[in-house]
Amino acid sequence: MVEASERRGPSIEPREIKQESNALLRITWADGQVCEYGAPQLRRACPCAQCVNEWTGQRVLKPELVSEELTINEFDLVGRYALNFRWSDGHETGIYSFRYLRELCERV
Repeated sequence: MVEASERRGPSIEPREIKQESNALLRITWADGQVCEYGAPQLRRACPCAQCVNEWTGQRVLKPELVSEELTINEFDLVGRYALNFRWSDGHETGIYSFRYLRELCERV
């Protein structure tokens, strides 16, 4: 079995990235897998240094502080490997690699 962190190729290459609504993102991966991400779910999983302690890896962001009403204001590609979101709560520093997004999808 291939570990998610060892994945390469179609499983971490998005074929389509679509914002279905202000609170839902859908990614269709090159291997055919379709993943949907709710805005609050993604925000709670933010991998940035403000949300996760860089030294310990411990999550600093308290999930209960992220509103269920949170929305995606905007998102951009970061190179050819990640997405960056601007959230309705003003946060915008997280870089979500495609590998990380695929891992998030498979945890659910």
